[in-house]
Amino acid sequence: MAKIKAISNAVPTHMPGLKTWRALPRMRMDELDPYLFLNHHGPDFFEANNNGLPFGPHPHRGFETLTFIVEGELVHKDSEGFSSRILSGGIQWMTAGAGIIHSETSSPEFLKKGGPIEILQLWINLPSKQKSAPAHYQGFSFNEIPHILLAEGVELDLICGEWENQKGPVESPYPQFMSTLRMKTNSTYPLKHGGGQVLFYLVSGELMVEGQRINPRQLVHFELEWGDINIQASKDSYIIYGEAEPIKEPIAAQGPFVMNTEEELYQAYADYQAGKMGRWQEH
Repeated sequence: MAKIKAISNAVPTHMPGLKTWRALPRMRMDELDPYLFLNHHGPDFFEANNNGLPFGPHPHRGFETLTFIVEGELVHKDSEGFSSRILSGGIQWMTAGAGIIHSETSSPEFLKKGGPIEILQLWINLPSKQKSAPAHYQGFSFNEIPHILLAEGVELDLICGEWENQKGPVESPYPQFMSTLRMKTNSTYPLKHGGGQVLFYLVSGELMVEGQRINPRQLVHFELEWGDINIQASKDSYIIYGEAEPIKEPIAAQGPFVMNTEEELYQAYADYQAGKMGRWQEH
């Protein structure tokens, strides 16, 4: 049986024109290694003739971003030429690696008509030897993600890694498992915890996990031990569930860059200013 170490609440954080709660980091960037940062935007509603999402062109280096589009849409564009619009239930996974510039905004249709929006973004660290990996983007709609029925009322959306001989569509330079879990009211399931670092965040609903009540926007910290995570849904629930081995390396982070040393941070800013992370062009 897995052991809960702590339960933490996401806290409101300022984001222009968008309701946002921050679940990570709460204390230190390495508190849930390799998971660095988790922002929960919404649920919110944009009226007609709105300004859309506020994430214009900006650089990243040294980690990966995973964006969950729970409701609404997200338009990704980047300096490598990748471009896609992902709708409700889909995900966007970007390996920033050696450096990339990207934007996450709204389509002309959404700007004109408006609508509901709920999006979460997770930052996942990369080991030092992979921080120079080529930048790459992968976007998948809900229908392109395997949906595995685990038990009555319990369905797992397999994003990255393997589950029961099925493989998620995302390729990452750092081996890991990532999914979302949808549970109907009164459903139960014992998740197999493999002893790595677990990311367990309740987006919506209500759960009992190992006998403790979990509410929306709560992050559950588990001990690094093998054991089942026993879950019962008191309401229809939507969970982000991932697992990876901790990297256990020094972290130097500032703004959009996550490196191992201060010197590497200075170099990241210098490379960005010199155009070595690509040049932004509208496309």
